[in-house]
Amino acid sequence: MTAIKHFFVVFLLSTGIVSAKEPELTARQILMKMNHAMAVLNYQGTVAFLKNGKLEPMKYVHAAKDGVEQERLLSLNSPLREIIRDAGKVSCLFKETQQTLVDHRPFERSFLVDMPSNLNDISAIYQFGIVGQENVAMLPSYVIAVQPQDNARYLRKIWVEKRYFLPLKVAVYDNSGTLLEQVVFTDITVKDALSFIPVKSLDTKNPARHIHQLPTQSADQAAFVVTAKPAGFRDIFFARKPMHNTEQPVDHLLLSDGFTSVSIYMESKSEGMLSGLQSVGAVNLYSRTINNYQLTVMGEVPVETVKFIAEGIKLRDLKN
Repeated sequence: MTAIKHFFVVFLLSTGIVSAKEPELTARQILMKMNHAMAVLNYQGTVAFLKNGKLEPMKYVHAAKDGVEQERLLSLNSPLREIIRDAGKVSCLFKETQQTLVDHRPFERSFLVDMPSNLNDISAIYQFGIVGQENVAMLPSYVIAVQPQDNARYLRKIWVEKRYFLPLKVAVYDNSGTLLEQVVFTDITVKDALSFIPVKSLDTKNPARHIHQLPTQSADQAAFVVTAKPAGFRDIFFARKPMHNTEQPVDHLLLSDGFTSVSIYMESKSEGMLSGLQSVGAVNLYSRTINNYQLTVMGEVPVETVKFIAEGIKLRDLKN
């Protein structure tokens, strides 16, 4: 290019007569920008959750400051409740019964969508691609497909808004392409700042009930051994705790591949416990008996996956 032509192009760009083409982003880059935006931006809106064939609209608020986050969901229909996620715990305040339930969950990061901080760690089990561009809540968005490379997990699509890179819609499909559940914003606004709300029990006479309030333990302490895991799944969290309002301990091990989680529960067998397969929306669970124990594997994964994991579980040899 001659000096005259170069000067003419620079002049056109500087005056806005011709605009420089924005560099094209890859699906990975968009998802990483989304991960960052979800953590650092202050935003709120109305979000609809479609799960188990039911549609529930809720108000959503995300506040962030100095690396600290808080998510809030406020139901618009009965039962009225407010759900608040702070670091390591989720508090649910029921307005009608005036009860507060606090669930300690050090392994969850978002009500909208969880994803690993480094996508390279799961490149062997998922492919990422831009499969379209659509408007969600009247905002132009990239449509990103998170396609598993096996049949052990579900396909996800994420609609990422182009300006702030926030997820406006998340959909989960089974292996036949049928929609299982989705989360979608009907409106969303980004703010310079939003207030954090302290969690207070609604009933001053009855203190908040805490569950899962146990430190993370080593999975080696579990009464069982998982001998078969689909590729990419690893141990995330283990605890032994009482459940069902009894003193009987239940072992709980959480597995995850970054996008998808599976829970394994083992407890003493009692009368009335069911075995076999059950499904609730996108969640499948499979139960079976091992000696005098009831084993249950459940997660937002295909039937074959929970069954594969459950059939490969054995009791730990306590002598070793």
